[in-house]
Amino acid sequence: MTLLPALSRRRSLISLAAVAIAMAGVAGPASARSNRADDQDDTRQEATRRQPGQPMLAVVSLGDQRVTIYDKDGAIMHGPISSGATPNDTPPGIYAILQKNREHYSNRYDDAAMPFMQRITWTGIALHAGALPGYPASHGCVRLRHEFANQLFDMTKLGMRVVVSRNNMVPVPISHPNLFKPKPFSTNVAVLTPAAITIPQPAADGKDTRYGGGPNDPPYLQARTTALQAAFNEKNAEAQELGKKADAAKALAKQKQRESAKAARDLKNAETAYKRATAWLQDADRTLSRAKSEKAIKRAEAQKAKAEAKVADTKAKLEKTQADTKPALEAAQQAADAAKVAEDEKNVAAEAARDAERKLSPVSVFISRQTGKIYIRQAFEQIYEGDVFIRDPDEPIGTYTYTALDYKPGGREMQWNVVSIAGRQPGEPEKSSGMNQLRRNEAAPEIPTDVVGATAALDRIEIPQETRERISELVLPGSSLIISDEAAHKETGKHTDFIVLLSGEPQGGIILRPKPKQEYYDDYWGGWGYNNDPGYGYDRRRRKRGPFGGPGFAFW
Repeated sequence: MTLLPALSRRRSLISLAAVAIAMAGVAGPASARSNRADDQDDTRQEATRRQPGQPMLAVVSLGDQRVTIYDKDGAIMHGPISSGATPNDTPPGIYAILQKNREHYSNRYDDAAMPFMQRITWTGIALHAGALPGYPASHGCVRLRHEFANQLFDMTKLGMRVVVSRNNMVPVPISHPNLFKPKPFSTNVAVLTPAAITIPQPAADGKDTRYGGGPNDPPYLQARTTALQAAFNEKNAEAQELGKKADAAKALAKQKQRESAKAARDLKNAETAYKRATAWLQDADRTLSRAKSEKAIKRAEAQKAKAEAKVADTKAKLEKTQADTKPALEAAQQAADAAKVAEDEKNVAAEAARDAERKLSPVSVFISRQTGKIYIRQAFEQIYEGDVFIRDPDEPIGTYTYTALDYKPGGREMQWNVVSIAGRQPGEPEKSSGMNQLRRNEAAPEIPTDVVGATAALDRIEIPQETRERISELVLPGSSLIISDEAAHKETGKHTDFIVLLSGEPQGGIILRPKPKQEYYDDYWGGWGYNNDPGYGYDRRRRKRGPFGGPGFAFW
């Protein structure tokens, strides 16, 4: 009898202990305040030495559960993370920020809040604020501390490169003849008109990919930027006016289609009646040709006469119906043709506006040893694909990301750095570096990128001269060159930068996600955006959807 109360008290103590552990794991209000205070100390370690510039690269170290943010002059922030837990591991690879949403909610995980969300794949991997238990615990995302995520959100722009690595790889400066040098456009980019001079303001929260300018910009860049912005304004205004014209033309076409609906039905009925009568006559001819007896022949001749009369009657009615319905049907067809022409005119102007705006953004170049191709994207659109020569194509080349940081004084050269990313090496443990061993504000062990290997990779690449010239016209600070043994991952689709994942490394954070259903949202800069992720869908505060109208593949 005395044993039951004791067991009951023991169970209660165990339950209270479990609750306390769970509360510690999810970080209640007190611990959240502590995290934010730690986070401020964490970011000040680098930021207090100098004024941080525009972030250009984030390196996520899975082994150390740390992230480091770099501007053109070096590290400016570092802090702890919580990456994907097995089997939903965050895949090591190369990404870019595709979408930013300050207040985001998951429609896969019980409407969970994901504040300061910065998406790096459309199937739901993102950087966002969340609980940090000190080890991988997410479904594939990279969780950040709240204050860190808030500060980073306000600093980044779409297109910023994110490298997820096993270890804390550090970018190093590099110079090489195969790294692109900036040059002016070979042709005029626009003809300025007084109405086109207004320059659009950058989008809030860094929700565009355009280069914002800097003190080392070459003299020609401001004129080129102004011309491109003017061309965008002019063509965008033209597209809007043509859009109104196209909408009116489509409305008229629908009206004419409704008006001609009865005429179309009458004509179809007359055509059907004539076809049946013709088939009857053909059948009567066959019956007559097979008739043997005099009685059968007379009966077949009578049927043929009736069929001939029916054919003549239905033909006359068809000709009359054709004449009666012709004006209405022609008017409907003319309206439909006019609507198509108006829509095509609008699309041409809209593509010209997109092309001008696209040229204001840094360019991304990817060279794959696996495919032997060079691919070029700008403002999340593919603009070129072609062949490239790689010396010793059967030998591994590695995976490197070269980033154009800034113009050198005078604007004729570009300052570059490079960061490498590699899979598990022979003999290396599955969990690398200092997992779960770092104190809260302790920096992760740095592993400098092998500049000799990065230089050797560039030595093996030969880009066609015409392609190199065109890239040089587009290169801006923030542009990047990726060289890899891998092909671009299938996530490199609509409205993305290049996504390159390392084969042989865990990819459950992408692979194990349910096959997504296409959805659309309006959280893309300057217009409609694309999303096909049911787990990280759209902003529940908006609930707006609509298709992204985009052009087909174009050269440059």
